[in-house]
Amino acid sequence: MEFTREIYWNVGHGALTLVPMYLLVIAAIAVVVKVAMQRMTVYRQGLPLNRTDNVGERIKDMLVNVLTQKKVIRVKVPGIFHGLFFWAFFLLLIGTGLIVIQADFTDLLFNVKFLTGTFYKLFSIVLDLAGLVAIVMLGALFVRRYFYRPEGLETKTDDAIMHALMMIILLTGFVIEGARMAVTEMGTPLAPWSPVGAFVAQMIGWLGEDGLRTLHKLTWWFHLLLVMGFIVLIPFTKFRHILTTSANYFLADRGPKGKLTSLDLEDEDAETFGATTVKELTWKDIFDADACTLCKRCQDRCPAFNTDKPLSPMKIVNQIGEVAETDADASLIDTLTKDVLWSCTTCRACQEICPASIEHVGKIVELRRSMVLMEGEFPGEEVMAAMEATEVNGNPLGIGYASRGEWAEELGIKTLAEDSEVDVLYFVGCYGSFDKRNISVAKSFIKLCQAAGVKVGILGKEEKCCGEPMRKMGNEYLYQGMAMENVETINAYGVKKIVTTCPHCYNTLEKDYRDLGLEIEVETYTRYLENLINDGRLQIKSEGLSCTYHDSCYLGRHNDIYDAPRSLIAAAGGQVSEMVKSRDEAFCCSAGGGRILAEEKLGERMNVKRVNMAVETGADILVSNCPFCLTMFEDGVKGAEVEDKLQPRDIAEILAERL
Repeated sequence: MEFTREIYWNVGHGALTLVPMYLLVIAAIAVVVKVAMQRMTVYRQGLPLNRTDNVGERIKDMLVNVLTQKKVIRVKVPGIFHGLFFWAFFLLLIGTGLIVIQADFTDLLFNVKFLTGTFYKLFSIVLDLAGLVAIVMLGALFVRRYFYRPEGLETKTDDAIMHALMMIILLTGFVIEGARMAVTEMGTPLAPWSPVGAFVAQMIGWLGEDGLRTLHKLTWWFHLLLVMGFIVLIPFTKFRHILTTSANYFLADRGPKGKLTSLDLEDEDAETFGATTVKELTWKDIFDADACTLCKRCQDRCPAFNTDKPLSPMKIVNQIGEVAETDADASLIDTLTKDVLWSCTTCRACQEICPASIEHVGKIVELRRSMVLMEGEFPGEEVMAAMEATEVNGNPLGIGYASRGEWAEELGIKTLAEDSEVDVLYFVGCYGSFDKRNISVAKSFIKLCQAAGVKVGILGKEEKCCGEPMRKMGNEYLYQGMAMENVETINAYGVKKIVTTCPHCYNTLEKDYRDLGLEIEVETYTRYLENLINDGRLQIKSEGLSCTYHDSCYLGRHNDIYDAPRSLIAAAGGQVSEMVKSRDEAFCCSAGGGRILAEEKLGERMNVKRVNMAVETGADILVSNCPFCLTMFEDGVKGAEVEDKLQPRDIAEILAERL
């Protein structure tokens, strides 16, 4: 017996079958294309943005993300359900394609059949099991959505329609298979290679051959109509993400990770800065709304949302899409509300977990820019005061700039103005220069460098705030003013390397300053010290230490530096008890996005919530790598009333004690 089967069995392979079938296919595709073109006019309301560079790499990333579903399966249970369903459905799609290729091309034109023999047996069992997996996973997703729905998961009518449609398509596929097998394959060696189809054949075999043929033909056409209906409905429902999310992988920002767009403040033709309407955002910001699957993962990870702030990254993205579709001239700031926009800490938790490569943070910063640069509005008077202090003294703490380097005098550290022949320039940052608690960190770093024989210099009073808090708050004008002064000063001294103990300074100098002419190597102190230890230049005593470690947002999610700090803690003899949220899932301390300058007036305090997570580990020490985090944790242990249980420390302090 030849291991194969007759394609188009019982329905015929003539014009009466092929013509209406392909007309339906063409009509369905035409509807999808027409709606896609209509959506293009909505996207074009936004500003231009080039996302077609490095086409080869973009296609590669798109295929990897689509085929592996690696961004989807990161949230284990629902992600794995969705991943298995996708892979099963994808196999069914490939199988259908192979059938069409053989029946309507290779066999029809060249009398060549490849669905035969061992390959056909494998083909049969793979598709049979894929169909079963698809049904089981679709059922599991149905139960999760309608019986054990997580809080905040939105369920709409189109969810039910498309869910039911896919289930009926899969079930009718097995009815077609079972009816065919009941007539042609039951009792033959082929039957075991389609176990689910054989089971259905046994269930309906009592109909007899005439009944089975009638059932097969009617179900075949019904199945075809359902598939075409599903295709037609895709662009009208959130299932358009089948196309748009895949496209978003191709259109994703290729870095540097988290880098903001620099405004041309000298553009005399510019009437506005930042964004107030969708027309002042980019087309990609509008497209993101169509790529969103409403899975709410961004919302679940958002520290603002999880401390009862009004911010939901998911809602921001979709509200922008709704405004683009209904009234492109409407104020996004009024629609989204200012409290929502000011609540963001730019921690990137939303973007890191998003399975659709949606970019949330840039949208929020653009809207903040409009509020600050066009309306002169800030989230509170304390922020306005910090901005004014920065304009006068080059730092938000309001301390005279002339005293910026005084902390280093007792250590024998000179400014570059005094001696520019140094191994590294230590860009101290405002908190390391003026805040008593963080001056201890700066001194510890200097002691470590001196112990390793590294000659360190600082800018002293010539150093200005890197401008990151101001920029994330939307004050691009103040940021650029200070940044250009810093770049000009640093370049004039011709230093070879910059090291900083502040992740915010590191991220800004390493990425944003490149637009302003800084080309010098920038390194974070965690990696710099790790290299000194690995090279044998820095000797650290290993002493027992019970601690937990906080991954700061700007070292972790913004720069993917997770191992170097833990390596330093291990070198000091530390045993890290990880918090329930760590590494790329770490919970923000609340100071990012310029929020270090603002009072936290809404909802629960983030730093207290994070401190309580640290307390739950049972560790005595909460280790951080960021002056903002250290400041927030010093305040958080007081707010949580756990001063006797937990002590915030910086990695540099711990290492310096073990020299």
